[in-house]
Amino acid sequence: MALPSIPSYPLPTADELPEGRVSWSADPARAVLLVHDLQQHFLSAFPAGTQPLTGMLDNSARVLKRARGLGVPVVYSVQRGGQSAEERGLQLDFWGPGVADDPEALAVPGAVAPEPADTLLTKWKYSAFARTDLEARMRGWGRDQLLIVGVYAHIGVLMTACDAWMRDIQAFVVADAVADF
Repeated sequence: MALPSIPSYPLPTADELPEGRVSWSADPARAVLLVHDLQQHFLSAFPAGTQPLTGMLDNSARVLKRARGLGVPVVYSVQRGGQSAEERGLQLDFWGPGVADDPEALAVPGAVAPEPADTLLTKWKYSAFARTDLEARMRGWGRDQLLIVGVYAHIGVLMTACDAWMRDIQAFVVADAVADF
């Protein structure tokens, strides 16, 4: 089963977003930036050179630059290629074998690529918390806010944000730095 082809669509503008339900504000001293699944395998479903891909990557790059400049820890959640059926679990039924063990498919685009100080987590399920030490790292850093950029907004990004909430971690999805189908 391949990923669906995703038609082009515009990213939301500030006036199109709903008003926040809570009065939380992102604080660089409390936050971690999560770059979720920005691997070529997932991005290849978007038409190259069109929205939302180009805008999401540009906006993610801006968020990364700002976060690094403010000393916010940056964590990348990436899937390992060539997972076994046991490692894929129920995802195998929905999405097939997943990312091939191919450096091109596993690559993160240059503008949003990890830097040496960043943390890379191997992600096994939709949520970046599932079967990883993300929560332990955040607690160890004294952080209780998670800013999320990446793909796919309705699956992995949403599950990670919900999972953060279940752990009393404030989640902030950066609306113009996520994309979906």
